Amino acid sequence: MQCDGSPDPAVPQEINTFMSLWQENKNEDIEFVIEKGNQVLNLIEKLYFLLLDTPPNELKEKVFIQYQESILELQSLLHQKYNEATEHLLKKANTYADSDSGNMEVAIKDKNITFCIWGNLKKNPRFKNHMFSDAENGFDLPKTVATSDVAVRILHTHYDHISPLQCIPKLHLKVQAPESKQELTVLYDMKEEKEGEQKSGEDSDLVIEKESDGRKSAISFKDSIKIDPDENEKLEEESDKKSENVSTISGVQVAPLQVATDEKEEEIIGENVVDLHQFTPVGGVYLIDALKLPPQAKQIKGWTMVELLDVGLETYPYPPESEETEDATYPRIGVTLRLLDSVIFFEEPVVARWDSAGKQWRTDGISDIKYKMKEKQISFEMDAFYTITLIQDAHLNMPYQSWELRPNGTDELLFTVVTAFAEVQMQIKGNQCMLSSITVDGSEKLSHLTGKWTSPIDLTIALKKAGVNIFPSDYSYKYVCVNKKTPLAEVTTYQQMALVASAFAFSWSKWNLASGQDQVVFKVSEHLKTDAVKDEDWSLYMFNGQRAQRLMISETSEAFSEDLANNTEFHSTLYHLIKDFASEEAIEKVKKASCLFIDAVYQLLIATRVLTYS
Repeated sequence: MQCDGSPDPAVPQEINTFMSLWQENKNEDIEFVIEKGNQVLNLIEKLYFLLLDTPPNELKEKVFIQYQESILELQSLLHQKYNEATEHLLKKANTYADSDSGNMEVAIKDKNITFCIWGNLKKNPRFKNHMFSDAENGFDLPKTVATSDVAVRILHTHYDHISPLQCIPKLHLKVQAPESKQELTVLYDMKEEKEGEQKSGEDSDLVIEKESDGRKSAISFKDSIKIDPDENEKLEEESDKKSENVSTISGVQVAPLQVATDEKEEEIIGENVVDLHQFTPVGGVYLIDALKLPPQAKQIKGWTMVELLDVGLETYPYPPESEETEDATYPRIGVTLRLLDSVIFFEEPVVARWDSAGKQWRTDGISDIKYKMKEKQISFEMDAFYTITLIQDAHLNMPYQSWELRPNGTDELLFTVVTAFAEVQMQIKGNQCMLSSITVDGSEKLSHLTGKWTSPIDLTIALKKAGVNIFPSDYSYKYVCVNKKTPLAEVTTYQQMALVASAFAFSWSKWNLASGQDQVVFKVSEHLKTDAVKDEDWSLYMFNGQRAQRLMISETSEAFSEDLANNTEFHSTLYHLIKDFASEEAIEKVKKASCLFIDAVYQLLIATRVLTYS
């Protein structure tokens, strides 16, 4: 158990005991369930972090399945507890009667949920609609429902516990042989190679599988960066010493970075079904339910009497379920929802309903959508009571318009990504990072996220949850115009940029589009101050993962050229090329850079993939 009494979610016995004990407790107040729910959500976040942070080669399949099952079980238990607390609340609905309308009204706002419930105690046939003033959520009821023993609940969970769990990506670099013969030099760790010789081919860092014709091969590299404490000292050694750690492989070329997936046909998305690879729910989930109002307590001759029904929380069917009314048309239900201030919708969101049978979000059954961007309010009509979410294109902010990586202190830098809608600035210091600012239309947003130090993974999760997605997924290349680059060029560049980022600034270059798939082009400048880099201080560099060079052209040149800059030469690494022009102070700063800082920079670079999505 943790210091606060919470179980360790990674230990099955502890998490199972926690769930079993809570499941046995009955008749809990909604306030207690909300408070306990925050603890459950914290456990779910820890499990998500373990799934994302653990390297794929260290995460066993059994443990992976265990974590996912624990997440689903915790989500199910929490939803069950909300239903039990709702039933407990409705049994004493008359104690929450409003003095003006005579109907039950309860609204509770918490950091993770907004709970609103209305009970129809008076059954006034003139009733048309109700608005929860505190939560700014409301509904319009058909007359047949307004005269029934019914309660309406709008349970807004600020998180998405409905959508299917997304698969955790396991990236690797796929290498295929070309028809023409050529040689490719690949750097890798000889120490790991020796250890790999004692293991099976599946466990080694470099696996070569030859086909029967002996001409083609596939090579898999680990995607994670490995930083040895003596790495900075090793970088000073001459390339002839590094040649001991070089393996030459003939007849291979590197294909674009992609995720290893089973060779199955792509899933066909039906009409009105939301493609969760292209779109993403933002702002949580709204469970809008019509519930049967249980018998209320009555005062009879000094006695309090109540009819007890052992049926649990019952939903009120609308439209009515009968063969006679199957083809009948019923009035639609109006709904008004207040959007969260903690999320950003860059465009009008799409309203989707959950189809529990098909396990998917759908857009049919919803009409007359009206969106007020300034008021952060949306209203619509639906033909039944549904669980609702608001959908946004997951790739609105891709491709990026520009990016910049600029050091501004010891083991500290500012990472800026500019998109069509926003400018996102992230600060990295040591192994931590934080959101410095998000500027949209000249004003700063998401103040609740800015200024809080966290891990790179937690920052990516928080930004995506807030609707700011600058982190390509496994399927993003299908929906974004990508500047394709080979993994050898792209990933190696991220690693070497991170290695020298403590003293050198990097930025986007328009010539990266003209350099082809095998090479990346970017701007570089030595930067030991905290102010912005001047335009004249930038130089253009080109790198393919094996050969680095400084280009003669500038960002304002009329045409692209691979000609070397005067008095420069080729180098095998970006570090050795930069070293030719760097000051002693800059090199000393690179040597002293923390390995944790280098890794944090690399994590954000590989998460945003600025070289291919700009």
